[in-house]
Amino acid sequence: MAQLELTGIVQRYGAHTVVDGVEFRLATGTIACLLGPSGCGKTTLLRCIAGFEEIAGGEIRIHDRVVSRPGRRTPPEKREVGMVFQDYALFPHLTVDANIGFGLVGAADAERRRRVDELLATIGLAGQGGKYPHELSGGQQQRVALARALAPRPQLVLLDEPFSNLDVDLRERLSVEVRDILKSQGMTAILVTHDQHEAFAMADEIGVMFDGRIQQWDSPYNLYHRPGNRFVADFVGQGVFVPGSVLDARRVEVELGVLESGVPVDCSIGCAACGKGCGVDVLLRPDDIVHDDQSPLQAEVLNKAFRGADILYTLRLASGQQVLSLVPSHHNHALGEKIGIRLDVDHVIAFKTPPR
Repeated sequence: MAQLELTGIVQRYGAHTVVDGVEFRLATGTIACLLGPSGCGKTTLLRCIAGFEEIAGGEIRIHDRVVSRPGRRTPPEKREVGMVFQDYALFPHLTVDANIGFGLVGAADAERRRRVDELLATIGLAGQGGKYPHELSGGQQQRVALARALAPRPQLVLLDEPFSNLDVDLRERLSVEVRDILKSQGMTAILVTHDQHEAFAMADEIGVMFDGRIQQWDSPYNLYHRPGNRFVADFVGQGVFVPGSVLDARRVEVELGVLESGVPVDCSIGCAACGKGCGVDVLLRPDDIVHDDQSPLQAEVLNKAFRGADILYTLRLASGQQVLSLVPSHHNHALGEKIGIRLDVDHVIAFKTPPR
C-alpha cells in the first residue's frame, strides 16, 4: 500500500499556478526528496501535503485516506504527519525531554518516558534530556527536532530544508545520520531541498521539480546517468554540453572522439535511427574526461578549483570549446598548461540541438 499518493495536484496563488498537475506515489518506508531551484513549487507542495494550504485541484491520500481535495482539507494535526522545519522550531523554554515528548498527548508517564529515552538514544543524545535548546549545537538541535517529529509515530515525516542553517561539513554528515534514524524507525519521509548532495545522501527516490512540475521521478543513479530531459541533465551534477553529430542509432561523434551509446541517440530531427550528420548536444561530466599524459588529445588549463583529493579543471579544447575534468590533486597543473586527456564515457547523454 502507498503511504502517500498525490494525483493531479494543482495549487495557485491568484492567477499564478505554483504547482501544476503533480503526481507520485510513495511506498511505506521510502525516503523521497523534492529537489529543485528556488521558486519551483517544492515547498508549496510540501505545505499542501502537510495540510497547511488548500489545493486547487487533484487529491492527496495518506495511508489510503483522502486528506485533501478542492473544498475539503483535513487539518494538519489530524493527518498523522510529523514536520521538521528549517529553523528547528524548538520551544526555547522547554528541556530536550519536554520538546521531544511534546506531541505525546494522552500517553501515560511511563510510556512517554520510555519513548523519549528511546529517541534520545536513537539521535545520539542519551542522558542529555535535561538540557535546553540553547545549550545544544545546531546539529544537535536538528536531531531533537527530528526526534520530536518521530515521537508520536506519524504515518509520514516531512522535512523542509532541514539542514540549510548548518555548515557544509555538518550538513553532509547529518543528512546521512538522519537517513539512518528514519530507516531505523521504519518511517516514510519526504525531504525538500535545493541541494542535490543532501538529496543524494538521504533519498531512495527523487523528484526533480521545475516550473511547478515534476520533471523526473527516479533513483539518484538514474537522475545522474539517465536524465529524462535537458533540464534534469543540466540541474543534476556538473557538466558541459558539447556539439555532436549522430553517426547512427548507437553512435555520436564529438570533438574528442566517437561515443558508443547504450540507448538510441535522440537526434535533432526527432528519430532514433536517422542518417549521418544530425546535430545533438552531448553532456560531458567531469568524470567523463580523464587526465592521461599518454593521450595525443591536448587541452589547455583555463581554471582550476582545488577540492582536497581532487582538482576540478576547466579545460579549453582546440576548437575553443570548454569542458570540465575531475583529476586527482597530485596532478597539479598550471593555468595555461596543456595536458593530455581522453574520454571515458559509460552513459551517453544527448539531446536535440535547440533552435538557434
